[in-house]
Amino acid sequence: MFISVFDVFKHGIGPSSSHTMGPMVAAAHFLDDLRGGAEPIPGAGQPTRLRVTLHGSLAFTGKGHATDRAVMLGLLGQRPESMDPDAAEGMIAELNQTNQVTPPGLPALEFSPARDLIFDYGPSLPLHANAMTFEAFDAQGNRCLMTVYYSIGGGFVLTEAQLLADRAAADKPPHRPDVPYPFANAAEMLQMGRKSGLGIAAMKRANELAQGRTDLDAGLDRLAGAMNACIDRGLREEGILPGGLKVRRRAAAIHRTLQAERFRNDQHPHTVNDWLSVYAMAVNEENAAGGRVVTAPTNGAAGTVPAVLRYWQDHIGGSDEQCREFLLTAAAVGGIIKANASISGAEVGCQGEVGSAAAMAAAALCAVLGGTNEQIENAAEIALEHHLGMTCDPAAGLVQVPCIERNALGAIKAVSAASLALRGDGQHFMPLDNCIRVMLQTGRDMDSRYKETSQGGIAVNLPEC
Repeated sequence: MFISVFDVFKHGIGPSSSHTMGPMVAAAHFLDDLRGGAEPIPGAGQPTRLRVTLHGSLAFTGKGHATDRAVMLGLLGQRPESMDPDAAEGMIAELNQTNQVTPPGLPALEFSPARDLIFDYGPSLPLHANAMTFEAFDAQGNRCLMTVYYSIGGGFVLTEAQLLADRAAADKPPHRPDVPYPFANAAEMLQMGRKSGLGIAAMKRANELAQGRTDLDAGLDRLAGAMNACIDRGLREEGILPGGLKVRRRAAAIHRTLQAERFRNDQHPHTVNDWLSVYAMAVNEENAAGGRVVTAPTNGAAGTVPAVLRYWQDHIGGSDEQCREFLLTAAAVGGIIKANASISGAEVGCQGEVGSAAAMAAAALCAVLGGTNEQIENAAEIALEHHLGMTCDPAAGLVQVPCIERNALGAIKAVSAASLALRGDGQHFMPLDNCIRVMLQTGRDMDSRYKETSQGGIAVNLPEC
């Protein structure tokens, strides 16, 4: 399975790739089907009304993750990579007044959010915790089209048929994509590296180019620029984050303090952890506010990789080419994790989000610091291993507590993992592939209350005041 660097890292908006970006993408796909991309149900007339039902985690934490707003914006024709977050409030207000959507290429369709956006708090659908049903009806109330979508993490969306096909394919010998280095797991990646004499980033680059990416370097530079722009915005903005928890933005104030201390002689060596933390918190505060971020590999974990990249750029130094090597290496590891386990908090807990992000960042930093392929794989394994079992139980279903600080600690763990791997020779006890399998099994065994349902853990143990 080939997963591009531009699938692992996607331009989007907060607060959640699975609960915000995914539903918006699903809405866009359904509109495309209404435009002629799918056969309507026989006997039905032209569509005049829409209905959307959110199931499982999308229902339980949908309000906190702005899933309802994402569906509305998607039905209004908006897409995560291009919409203006500042225009969202006006579009939602107009929809609540008119109770209809007029997406490009379709007639006006009745959609009353109060009536036609349904939160199903019953059992999750069997295939995945993040499910949603889109329906269209004609003027007589006959169903014209119905599609069940699953938001599987990182902004990826599959129909029920696609998800079933993916699971059936997992039980067959792996399909080898038409790329020069088709590694399906870390063991194959290391084997191909030894045989070719290439580093992980070089193999990932060759695979991307074989898929026809003529603008690879420009695309990587845009990703790095977007990550840094998000950090810069987060370091400027202050105030209270939306959602009702009254969580105060802290990154800007911490950054001012760090800048004031930068040239003093009494700095503590561990202050570097504060820089890593503030970069990560800046991103996740932007994400929590519904701002523009890059999935890395998800929105909930969007701060860890950019924080380590910024740390390397500003505190260690490196070239643009090394920055591209950083992103390609991170994407190679992220693709392996996604293909063999999950990056969805609703499916495997936060170990699949921040844990995966820390593994990606550790591998990438190890690579640009001169690590061998074996040391890079070791760095990723160390970082992931020490996130195993981490639950996803954000307070009030908002991507704020503990998500913002959790990204900061993920960045610190990533740097520590890279450093520890560089002190060794790449030989270690637990292979990355085994650690990924443990993460998947742990996620499957984890109680559903701790997998983005707001039914356990931090989500229900809030201050009384």
